[in-house]
Amino acid sequence: MSGCRRGALLLIAALFCLLLPAAAAAQPQEGKAPPQQGPQPAARSWGVIDARTGDVLTSHAGNRELPIASTTKLMTAYVAMRELPLDKIVRAQPYEAEYGESLMGLKPGERISVRDLIYGLILRSGNDAAHTLAVAAAGSEARFVGEMNRYAAALGLAHTHYANPVGLDEKGNYSSAFDLMTLTRRLLEEPAFAKVADSRTAKLRSLHPPRRIATINELLLMAPWVTGVKTGHTFGAQYVLVGSGSRDGVDLISAVVGTWTDEERFSDSLELLEWGFSQYQRRLPVRRGQDFADPEVRYAGGELPLRASRSLQVGIRRGQLIDVRVRAPEQVEGPIRRGARLGAVNVFVAGREVGSVPLRAGRAVAEASTFDRARSFVADNSIPIAIVVFVILMVALVLRLRARGKRLQEQNRVKAK
Repeated sequence: MSGCRRGALLLIAALFCLLLPAAAAAQPQEGKAPPQQGPQPAARSWGVIDARTGDVLTSHAGNRELPIASTTKLMTAYVAMRELPLDKIVRAQPYEAEYGESLMGLKPGERISVRDLIYGLILRSGNDAAHTLAVAAAGSEARFVGEMNRYAAALGLAHTHYANPVGLDEKGNYSSAFDLMTLTRRLLEEPAFAKVADSRTAKLRSLHPPRRIATINELLLMAPWVTGVKTGHTFGAQYVLVGSGSRDGVDLISAVVGTWTDEERFSDSLELLEWGFSQYQRRLPVRRGQDFADPEVRYAGGELPLRASRSLQVGIRRGQLIDVRVRAPEQVEGPIRRGARLGAVNVFVAGREVGSVPLRAGRAVAEASTFDRARSFVADNSIPIAIVVFVILMVALVLRLRARGKRLQEQNRVKAK
């Protein structure tokens, strides 16, 4: 082999050795997640999502299947609210609790509404409430658990399975951070559940005498913008918390599964939510007093300005678009008082509606007078009226010419005689 050829081969081999590590480094490494931004809780699994779109802002082991303790009751509430009317009165079922279980304090046989049971389920994490709801909805816990798993499959919760409606440690009762947040997102779309989740206290009016209960979710007490949702704790699951918050038109949901202490789940959840909100920029697509439409005033003429009754601030992330849609009449008719609602402005972020602002009349419009109506009628029908007038004039002219011809004929006949 010639020296030149040998040198060329050595050069190629050296270049290959230099490039090989770089190429290997460019490939994703199995088992290594990309570096995460923001907080890094020490929990087994955690995440935070945009509740409006479902986008994941940050997470760790989001699909890991883990015991979830009493956050199981989120599905218990979901099934119960679909199978039972909230105003239905049911009888509390006997429940044999083990030491340390969370209870809302139901007495066997007492009458209580499904709505109040949901409050006891979420605010107090009552295992007795979960058992009563299961029996009322399906006849037994076993059949109710079957319903829970059918609903989980329908919602696409691929990393979730239930073995009881309470959340006690049991083989086959697990979920993931992503599935918990997905389920919570669907629940919070229900105004009745959102009201329950956001309650610090509740008065159970269906009980006699009425009873007041307070939430055990300390996250609700840590910031005014927190809106829920559910705590959980067992020896197997450790400490679990699904949280939510709403600020500047942004709704976030967090999940922390498997922290070592009670304090950690609350502080980690608050940190995740605060970091999530920091990823959004504030925008003001609607300003109070801003004109969004100018419908024509029928009969009287002119236009009526329709103005936003309040400002609306929203938060957006990079790449998200704001769409402002106006719903207003093209024409209005008096009498209209100043400030009357005549339409609305709907604001969408990434295709999802995040707020609506009423449009109100910027001035009063009096009822149209007879003269205004007549003038408007003439103005609106000027061409047809002109045609009718022209036809009338032509007919009158023809009749006049005919009459004149007849008179001439009579005069000629008189002269001829």
